[in-house]
Amino acid sequence: MKNFASLIKTLDSTTKTNTKVAALAEYFAKASDTDKVWTIAILSHRRPPRPVNTTLLRQWASELSNIPLWLFEESYHIVGDLAETIALVIPSNPLQTDKSLTEFLEEMILLKKKSEEEKKEYLYNNWKALDYYERFVFTKLITGGFRIGVSQKLMTKALSKATEINEDILAYKLMGNWDPKTITFQELILEENENDYLSKPYPFYLAYAIENEVHDLGDVQEWSAEHKWDGIRSQTIFRNDELFVWSRGEELVTDKYPELEKLVGIIPNGTVIDAEILPYANNIIGTFNDLQTRIGRKTVSKALLKKTPVILKAYDILEWEGNDIRQLPFIERRELLEKLFQTIITIEGLPFQISETINCSTWEKVAKERERAREMHSEGLMLKRKDSPYLVGRKKGDWWKWKVDPLTIDAVLTYAMRGHGRRSNLFTDYTFALWNTNEEGEKELVTFAKAYSGLTDAEFRKVDAWIKKNTLERFGPVRSVTPHHVFEIAFEGIALSKRHKSGIATRFPRIIRWRHDKKIEDANTIEDLKSLIPSTSITTTE
Repeated sequence: MKNFASLIKTLDSTTKTNTKVAALAEYFAKASDTDKVWTIAILSHRRPPRPVNTTLLRQWASELSNIPLWLFEESYHIVGDLAETIALVIPSNPLQTDKSLTEFLEEMILLKKKSEEEKKEYLYNNWKALDYYERFVFTKLITGGFRIGVSQKLMTKALSKATEINEDILAYKLMGNWDPKTITFQELILEENENDYLSKPYPFYLAYAIENEVHDLGDVQEWSAEHKWDGIRSQTIFRNDELFVWSRGEELVTDKYPELEKLVGIIPNGTVIDAEILPYANNIIGTFNDLQTRIGRKTVSKALLKKTPVILKAYDILEWEGNDIRQLPFIERRELLEKLFQTIITIEGLPFQISETINCSTWEKVAKERERAREMHSEGLMLKRKDSPYLVGRKKGDWWKWKVDPLTIDAVLTYAMRGHGRRSNLFTDYTFALWNTNEEGEKELVTFAKAYSGLTDAEFRKVDAWIKKNTLERFGPVRSVTPHHVFEIAFEGIALSKRHKSGIATRFPRIIRWRHDKKIEDANTIEDLKSLIPSTSITTTE
C-alpha cells in the first residue's frame, strides 16, 4: 500500500506527462504482479463496488476524530474532498501496517457484505494504522473517486516502458471485460490468449476538435466528411456466430440492445463495425435525449423496445474476414463497408444503416452541410483524411470533429456552491434561472441549469467575493444569492423534461461569459429557451 500511495502522490502532484509516465513505469517495474493488476484496474475505472456509503463514512470519521458532525460537514465543504477531509481530521497514530494494495482491496470486496458494526471497526482500525496520505488513498479506494489525470494512453505508455511491449498491443490487451479479481498479470499483459480474442474490441480512434479554419486542412479532395452522429459510439463484433456490442467506455452492452441480434448470421463472422447506436422511432433518427430512455436500464421491456428502437449507423470497419484491417487507408475500409452494406440493403427490418459521406467538392459546401446538423440530429461533422489508418486513442492530424456552435441563453445567477479540488475554497458551482410569468401574471425566476466552468480564475474569485457578501440563505453547502448578475450560458442540446422545474433539460451547460452589460431584467425567459427546441423534436425526458 505504501508504494501505491507514493505513486498516487506523485501522479497527483504533477501535470507533466513525462513525470507521470516515469513514476508509473518505475512502479510497474517494482510492484508485485497482483498489485500491478489492481493498479491497472483502478486507473482504468475497474474499481470494486463501494462497500460503505458516504453518509456512514462522514458519521464515523467525525466520531473517531471526536468532532461534532456539523463541524466535520463544514470542514468538508471547505476542503472540497471527502477522503482528504477524513485524512486530515483523524489524528495520526504510531501504529503502522505493511498490507499490500491487493490485501486492502480483497478486504474491501468482502467488506460490502459485512454488518455496519464490522464495517465501522474495519475503518477505525485502518484509519488509525495509516499515515495521512495513506489514509487519504485508502479512503479514496473506499469511495471509488480517484481523479488524478492518468489517461489510458498514458498508462499504456508506462506499461510499454516497463514491459517493452508495443503500446498498441497493450491497448488492445486492456480492452474488454477482464476481472482484476481473477486474472493474473501474466494472463493480462504477458500471455497471448486466443479465447480472449472472441469478444475483445479494438481500442477506439478518437478525433480532436478542429482548431483553425477548415480551409487550413488543405485540399478538400483529400478529405471525407460525414455527420457526427449524436448517439452512443460503439464497436459491434461478429465472431463465431456471436454478437458483442461494446460502448466507447469499454462496457459490454449487448443485452441492452437486443434488436441488434437480428444482424447475427446476416453480417459475416470475422467482422467488427465502428458505428453509432441511434434512436430510430418511426424510421426517423431521434435525439440523444430519446436514447437516454434506453441508457442505464437493467432490463429492456417490450414497450421500451417499441417506443425507442435503435439502429447501428456504421462509419468504419475494423475487421473483415477475420483480419485486422485498421492499417488500411480509410477510403479502402470505407469501400469494404459499402460493399458489406450493399449485400444486406435489400433485407427489410435490419437495424443497420451506413453513415452517408458528403460531397466534398468545396469547403463551402462542407460548411453548408454543417449548418444542417441540428436538423439532422447530429453534433456537426467528422472530417477524415482519406488515406488515414485507424489509430489508437486520440491523435491529431487525420481525424477532426467540426461540431456545430452551441446554443446560448442569458441567465441570472441564483444559487452557489463551493467547488472541488483546487477550487474548494471558492464558490464556483452555480445555479442559473430564467424569467417566467406565473399563474398570477407575475414575473419570477425559475431555475433551469447548473454550470461550474467557463470563467477565468480571476473572474471566479470576483464572483466568490460577491457571493459571500450577498448571501440570502444557506441550505447546507448551498447559498441562495441576491439576483444581480447575468451570465451567458451555452449548451449542446435541449429537450422537454418532466424532471426539471423549468420543464426543459439542457445538455452540457457551461458559462460562456459574464454579461456585465446586462441587468437581470434583460435576461432571457423560459419561453425563449423553449423556442430553441427543434420543431421536429418531441422528446420528453422522464
